[in-house]
Amino acid sequence: MLLSAEKVAKAFGSFQAVRGADLTVTEGEIVGLIGPNGAGKSTFFNCLAGDMPPTAGRIVFDGADVTFASAEAHALAGIGRTFQVPATFEDMTVLENVMVGAFLRHPHQNDARERALQVIEMTGLGEQTFVRARSLGTPGRKRLEIARVLASGPRLMLLDEALAGLTPAELERAIALVRRIHELGITLIIVEHIMDVIMTLTHRVIVFNQGQVIAQGEPAAVVKDEAVIAAYLGHGHRRRRRAPA
Repeated sequence: MLLSAEKVAKAFGSFQAVRGADLTVTEGEIVGLIGPNGAGKSTFFNCLAGDMPPTAGRIVFDGADVTFASAEAHALAGIGRTFQVPATFEDMTVLENVMVGAFLRHPHQNDARERALQVIEMTGLGEQTFVRARSLGTPGRKRLEIARVLASGPRLMLLDEALAGLTPAELERAIALVRRIHELGITLIIVEHIMDVIMTLTHRVIVFNQGQVIAQGEPAAVVKDEAVIAAYLGHGHRRRRRAPA
């Protein structure tokens, strides 16, 4: 078991955002987290990433208790995350941005640069290597966010709506990139609203509603679950259809 979360809860004052959520992830899996806005999935995600300590529960990564470890400790352990709104360093080049991630494992500048250049090519940003981050559009920013995390050498990547806001063609390329990352042996947890992404990429889906896990299983089975339909898919959720490959 690579990651285990047991009875994780998070309260903000009297508001219980997450209520005793459980999650297990085995090495090599791609797991999707879905649910309506305000369901608690993002708060749970932040607890897994070390950006927010849980109020209760336990999180174990590769046998080590990381429940209250810092985000930096999570990164050093091998957990990397993207942000829904890409956290780019606007005045730095794409190369410099990716080197920030590479420095985690490669403290010497030349080594970090070499690693960053490898990741930039893999993520399709080669032509923008020396372009400042502020000049990138949405697809480039999404890729840069992924590239910086990938350069840090994670064993587990947490993708927070990393494929949102893309055109159908851009989405196809982004899905192909996620598959390439998975082929490197990296385990993935994906928070996503685009159900075609979930159905295409994930091996297993966890569904949140009102701070609790209400269903989990293979994507094809979960989307037929009556509780999921009532809480999420059946209430105004619009499936985004992708153009055939």
